[in-house]
Amino acid sequence: MIGDGTRCVHGGHPAGETGAPMHPGPVLSSTFHLGLPSEPTPADFYGRSDNPTWRALEAAIGDLDGGECVVFASGMAAIAAVLRLAAPDGALVLPSDGYYLARSLAHGELAPLGVEVRETPTAAPLPPLDGVALVLLETPSNPGLDVADIVAAAEAAHAAGALLAVDNTTATPLGQRPLELGADLVIASDTKALAGHGDVVLGHVSARDPELVARLREARSRGGAVPGPMESWLAHRGLATLDLRLERQARNAAALVPVLRAHPAVSDVRWPGDPADPAHAVASRQMRRWNGVLRFTLASEAAVGEFLAASRLIGSATSFGGLRSTVDRRRRWGDDVAPGLLRFSAGCEDESDLVSDVRAALDSITR
Repeated sequence: MIGDGTRCVHGGHPAGETGAPMHPGPVLSSTFHLGLPSEPTPADFYGRSDNPTWRALEAAIGDLDGGECVVFASGMAAIAAVLRLAAPDGALVLPSDGYYLARSLAHGELAPLGVEVRETPTAAPLPPLDGVALVLLETPSNPGLDVADIVAAAEAAHAAGALLAVDNTTATPLGQRPLELGADLVIASDTKALAGHGDVVLGHVSARDPELVARLREARSRGGAVPGPMESWLAHRGLATLDLRLERQARNAAALVPVLRAHPAVSDVRWPGDPADPAHAVASRQMRRWNGVLRFTLASEAAVGEFLAASRLIGSATSFGGLRSTVDRRRRWGDDVAPGLLRFSAGCEDESDLVSDVRAALDSITR
């Protein structure tokens, strides 16, 4: 099998013909020639149904995920499609400590329609799954970075007749392949590391079951949660460097962990790639490689402000997986976490520069 880097660079690109562009641009058209009424309807007939630019990106991501990919307008559109797909068939089990909007969607939109929504912590064993149609995991979780055992969850879900979906945004398809571990669906916000440049909002779902894929494509077209061809093209371009970016980001995260653990202003450092992390044992069994997302806690919101004001390199932003290092104070968005908990997304800066900057910013905090 060819390596991650080769697959990222070449995925979704045809061999090409002499004189054809090596890097085709996006197909910016909402309508396509249908031909005569007696001719079969072509694959591309309207921009809400399909687009060659989508298919190129889907081929690349599907190869990495190990299934067939369906791209959506955002990560939340992808999550919503999966939850709505399963909701008519029974209860939903969601992580109580995962991305808050997934819970908000389930409780705010599906529960009023009679769908039972159950919550469970990421690191805890699954509760009884009687009457459950879908179990959603997020591993590593956002923002806590706890890890769920995908193999065990798949066995439990399937024994109960339920589907297992895994939000793989934090790990990326290079870091983890949930479909190979027994999951039925893998979801990701490609806004984050996959596209990687902070200029795209996009998401996807991959599956191996052709019936599930067909239902997802129908749901996308019917609901209108379709990606723009320009966004798809940008994500495909960004995907080419995922292997390189992930390697640098993970190296930077690994260098920051001991600095954070040793600093008196910091507590509760979590990164699954750290052998001392409580989630490392499970993570090392199912993750192929590490990433650049970690978390730690400062004493207060004021301490976070001092940290950011003193840093030259770290931005404050509510996303992760990009080229620049950023932090997000998750209490700001309503997560049930300490006021000073920060999700730190290590970027692609030089390791020595980033470590020096973080250490100096921490030293500036008034204690």
